[in-house]
Amino acid sequence: MSRRMRTYFYAVLGAIGGLIGWQVSDVLGLSFTSNLYASEAVVGALVGLCIGLFIGITEGLMTLNPIQALKAGGFSGLLGLVAGAIGLPLSEFLFQSVGAGYFGRALGWGVFGLLIGLAEGVVGKSQIWKGMLGGLIGGALGGVLLEAVHNLLKDPLTGKASGLVLLGASVGAFISLIVVLLSRAWLEVTSGKLKGTEFILDKFMHAGGPAIAIGSSALKSEIVLPDPDIAPQHAMLTGDGKQFTVKDMSMSGTFINNKKIELARLANGQKIRMGNTEMVYHDKR
Repeated sequence: MSRRMRTYFYAVLGAIGGLIGWQVSDVLGLSFTSNLYASEAVVGALVGLCIGLFIGITEGLMTLNPIQALKAGGFSGLLGLVAGAIGLPLSEFLFQSVGAGYFGRALGWGVFGLLIGLAEGVVGKSQIWKGMLGGLIGGALGGVLLEAVHNLLKDPLTGKASGLVLLGASVGAFISLIVVLLSRAWLEVTSGKLKGTEFILDKFMHAGGPAIAIGSSALKSEIVLPDPDIAPQHAMLTGDGKQFTVKDMSMSGTFINNKKIELARLANGQKIRMGNTEMVYHDKR
């Protein structure tokens, strides 16, 4: 998907995670203890697990990469569990101690979103701080929306469900939106099964950083293109802080602007062809 559609899908999956988190906590009841903060920690953990899981799998689903979806979903779900267990009791504590309803929710769920963004930055292809910033903004805004809807709707169950849907959507949308707005380099797939998909490369741009493999195998490559004419590990991208160098590692060849290359530096707007898949390299500096 394009970078714009990426934000849409992150919001939708985050909203689904919030809805499922509400449903799970509602079904279980969670009235096993009279301690308010213990109950809030468990509810927050369940909600965080669900939102984190669904936001985590989004990138893998969009790029048809089930291994990335499982890896990212599991890691993001675990961090979401921890984040929710911290965020909800924290916001409740602030509310109970100083009556800071909106401020407390914003701060508590801002911490939650920040940790979800951390997980997305670690397993995704964007710089970690961008995911954390987006998660912090989305969590804070989502916390305010959650409190507003909860106060607006008379039915507490409906208010909670609507609030958690808005919270999940806000966290997911802003994690993606900040990454997209601040992205400096990306590959746009212009033909093949993933036509329209864009892979953000910022995380790999800095000098001395890890190289990134492009290929057809999810086990051997970070950017996976489902094309039978592309080798499992077809080419390598290496950043030097300013631009990328692409190195062919295949038998069938890598082509830049229809010229077969072994090693070449990428420039903005160049077309890269591997197998039956074509991509365009973009950078903005």
